[in-house]
Amino acid sequence: MAAMSEFEFTSPTEQLRAEIAAAAARMIAEDGADYGSAKRKAARQILGNQKARGEIMPDNEQIEEEVRIYNELFFADTQPARLLHLRRVALQLMQDLQHFNPCITGAVWNGTAGEHSDIHLQLFSPSAKDVEIFLLNKNVNFEVGETAHFRTGQAVETLSFLLPQRGADPELAHLALYDEDDLRGSLRVAPGKRADRGDAAALAQLIETTSEEDM
Repeated sequence: MAAMSEFEFTSPTEQLRAEIAAAAARMIAEDGADYGSAKRKAARQILGNQKARGEIMPDNEQIEEEVRIYNELFFADTQPARLLHLRRVALQLMQDLQHFNPCITGAVWNGTAGEHSDIHLQLFSPSAKDVEIFLLNKNVNFEVGETAHFRTGQAVETLSFLLPQRGADPELAHLALYDEDDLRGSLRVAPGKRADRGDAAALAQLIETTSEEDM
């Protein structure tokens, strides 16, 4: 009887999950769609009117990996430079906001940022009003929105504004305003997992490492 261990079998559920993840990744990389909407659109694209069962839907980690693969395949000549630029802009903003314990998250932090990506920071301050006053004193025109809390899922006030760039288009930044106590334990990383966020020192290290690789 032939040995079966050398063959890998993919179940129909795993195949559908992979297809949805790949389709969502394409929307994120090409159009700048957020993970939630990209996942829903991809599921409709793959499944049609069929209801998407929970086990069929890929998690964000699987989609993120597909975005990395897509970037390497189709944007290898432009994405690294774009990512480095966004990280440098984000670091400068974090240094300006250092009083509010800024952490960076999202695509600029995890390395999947592309042409349509924004900068996402999380600030940890005793008073959200202090952040607003700080920006107003800097003549920053911001819009107020909401982001889901990374632990509870409840709405967190978020300030969005454009960062002017000399000789280039402005970059869009989003500041999610958290209570200072939310910072406790937020930088810890589970074994085998990527960090969900990083402080200015961690981002500076990423920039330095990337710059050295390009030399």
